[in-house]
Amino acid sequence: MVGKKPGKLTPKNLFYLGALIVLALLPAIVQSDYVRRIIAMIFIYAILAMSLNLIAGINGQLSLGHAAFYGIGAYTSALLSLQFQWPFLATFLVATAAAALFGFLLGVPCLRLSGDYLCIVTIGFAEILRLIFQNWVGLTRGPMGLPGIPRISFFSFKLTTDLQYDYFFLIIMVLTFICMERLINSQIGRAFIAIRDDEVAAGAMGVNLTVYKVLAFVIGSTFAGMAGSMMAHYSSFIGPMNFTVDESLLVLQMVILGGLGSNVGAVVGAAILVIAPELLRVVSEYRMLINGLLMICLMIWRPQGLLGTSATGKAVKARWLGVFAGKKQQAKESELPEQTGGEA
Repeated sequence: MVGKKPGKLTPKNLFYLGALIVLALLPAIVQSDYVRRIIAMIFIYAILAMSLNLIAGINGQLSLGHAAFYGIGAYTSALLSLQFQWPFLATFLVATAAAALFGFLLGVPCLRLSGDYLCIVTIGFAEILRLIFQNWVGLTRGPMGLPGIPRISFFSFKLTTDLQYDYFFLIIMVLTFICMERLINSQIGRAFIAIRDDEVAAGAMGVNLTVYKVLAFVIGSTFAGMAGSMMAHYSSFIGPMNFTVDESLLVLQMVILGGLGSNVGAVVGAAILVIAPELLRVVSEYRMLINGLLMICLMIWRPQGLLGTSATGKAVKARWLGVFAGKKQQAKESELPEQTGGEA
């Protein structure tokens, strides 16, 4: 990136420009409202996948509770609009801030955790939030969910058609993509990558591990809260079933399928895993089996994902599995003195 002018038309920038033109024309070309709704969900899940990619693919922290931040954004925005009649822009900003706050509250106690321990904590956090959504009937209406959430509007202009929603979500997705790319190529992004590749070496080089690991959770949860707010106002109904651990696993699958560390890959992974269930409705009972086989084949023949680099895939894999290697080494070292003593 050093020496390149921001406005220079490189092959990479030309690819981005071409992809943006295709995405801008697609909703207008499509005439089916059903397909336009699928396109809208692709854009929402793309934002969600990019936010998790920052935590898992760039910073190397395996989080399996990302649906919790998604749900916080959705419920905050929905409750403020239903109970206090706040406009969408206000609920959107507060929902984003609420998700960021919970990202901070989760990130601080997770500072010394990695690998399977971090997975357990994030799963537990997501399950606690889901149980609150399901059992706090006085606030969230429990399993009945929240119906009648107002549609997105800006002052006197209200989004009413799927075409309008597609273009609004496209704008937010593109802005998210630009923010993520700029962040990754900044000093903060380089610190994230250094922590992912080798946490001890990053700390020795002066990277503040505490600040940057928490910052990754805060930024990732912020964009997840944005996606949740948009989804709530688009679907006009949310319930606890929308924010389960399975939803977190789905988003993680999108990131892994597209390529860890790649924002373009996160968008592609979101598109594939949103479209695939619709194409497989004729064999709906085998959809999960096909999905599992797809991920197994991907891990065998292309573990870095469709658009991820092999270096990134190896770095993240080493980061996630390092804790298990450490445990095995400790076990061997603890057994060695006993064996020596027995032979003596």
